[in-house]
Amino acid sequence: MRAILIASGFGLIGTLLGTPLAIRLLVRKGYGQLIRDDGPTSHHTKRGTPTMGGLVIIISVVVSYALAKLITGTAPSASALLLLYLFVGLGLVGFLDDYIKVIKQRSLGLRSKAKLAGQAIVALSFALLALSFPDGNNRTPISEGISFIRDIPGWTLPAAVIVVWVLVMIWGTSNAVNLTDGLDGLATGASVMVFGAYMLINLWQSNQSCAFNPGPKCYDVRDPLDLAVVAAALTGACFGFLWWNASPAKIFMGDTGSLSLGGVIAGFAIMTRTEILLLVLGGLFVIITLSVILQVGWFKMSGGKRLFRMAPLQHHFELMGWAEITIVVRFWIISGLFVALGLGIFYSEWVSGL
Repeated sequence: MRAILIASGFGLIGTLLGTPLAIRLLVRKGYGQLIRDDGPTSHHTKRGTPTMGGLVIIISVVVSYALAKLITGTAPSASALLLLYLFVGLGLVGFLDDYIKVIKQRSLGLRSKAKLAGQAIVALSFALLALSFPDGNNRTPISEGISFIRDIPGWTLPAAVIVVWVLVMIWGTSNAVNLTDGLDGLATGASVMVFGAYMLINLWQSNQSCAFNPGPKCYDVRDPLDLAVVAAALTGACFGFLWWNASPAKIFMGDTGSLSLGGVIAGFAIMTRTEILLLVLGGLFVIITLSVILQVGWFKMSGGKRLFRMAPLQHHFELMGWAEITIVVRFWIISGLFVALGLGIFYSEWVSGL
């Protein structure tokens, strides 16, 4: 528990104090956000706002986790290190995308195929490594089953299929958070809630671990307490960053932040055996992603007609005349309701024993 408090505290302090330093550095170098001309006209005032703020989140999380381990004198676990590898690796892909945008002064960074390839390299290597390193109970950081709140009986798959499943989950979630990151503070605030939920889930799984409390209701998850430390560091870091990222944003996280945060959310779902439950916990991300899929599908099927005024969904409400801060706060409420529902489902499964 002490490591969790230390990680969350240092994560919060890291971004709260480190972000203004990053803002000054990025402004000095002229690394400002490029704005699409086909987006809402209100966004044109954001042109030049420093981007790549996700670097501050990444550094704060890694440093705060390391300090928590150092201060408590405990060794890092394989699960936590792999999760941080996924987090930093996808952050690097996002950083390349952001860097190309600011250097070439265009709203398009990496080509879509190059970005997907970069995500795939990180995700596939994560999956292969996470199927290795068994502990004393022969548990690897991820399992070869599909899970809802635990691995679903009879849904064990060959390792090659699980690797592809992990890739799809990481692709989907990282791009979902990337699509959500369109308004000041929207993706950051929603991510805080999801990471907070996984911190609670990991703590509960640690207290009811099969390694210490064997029984029909125990959780066969490897290193849940150390995963809670990572979740705490992420919660604190995103919360501190939100101080500067809330409307009017002084800095954007960029793809550096959104791809890394989305990927690590998928990593938590895979490692905690709550893969399908992520559809509920990350319900806001799911809705926003579906709005893009429906928009594209309807546009092709109807011969050029649009289902929404603009996708992702948050921009549809902007074009309807809603104020940006109104959309963000209401979407935060929706995200909070989904997270509460997901936690309720998780706990009710344990109570009922189903």
